[in-house]
Amino acid sequence: MNRYLPLILLGVLLNAFAQLSLKQGMRVIGPFAFSVENIMPVGIKVILNPFVFAGLVCYVVSVIVWLMALSRVEVSYAYPLLSVGYIVTAFAGQIFFQEALGPVRWAGILIICIGVLLITRSA
Repeated sequence: MNRYLPLILLGVLLNAFAQLSLKQGMRVIGPFAFSVENIMPVGIKVILNPFVFAGLVCYVVSVIVWLMALSRVEVSYAYPLLSVGYIVTAFAGQIFFQEALGPVRWAGILIICIGVLLITRSA
C-alpha cells in the first residue's frame, strides 16, 4: 500500500490547494450577506474569480486522483491520510494569509503528524 502513498498525497495536496485558492478568491471578493438580493451580484463575482475557478478545477482533479487511489488501497488506510491536508493548509494559511498558529494548533498538528506516521507504518 505504501507504493500508492504518492498518489494519495497528490490527491490530498490538490484538495489543500483547492482550499487555499478558494480562500484567496473569497478574500478578493470579501465578506457578503447571505441574502436573495446578493445571489446574482455575488454569484457573478464568484464565477468570474480566477482563484475560485482554479480551486474548483483542483477539486475536480483531486476527486479523480482520489478515486484512482481508492481503487488501489483500503479506505481505512487512505482516508486518515486526508489529515495531511490539515497540516498543509495550516502552514500555508500562516505563510500566505498571516493566520495565527498558536501552541494549541501546533500541538494538534503534531498529533496529526504522529497519527499519519502510525497509519503509514501499519500498511
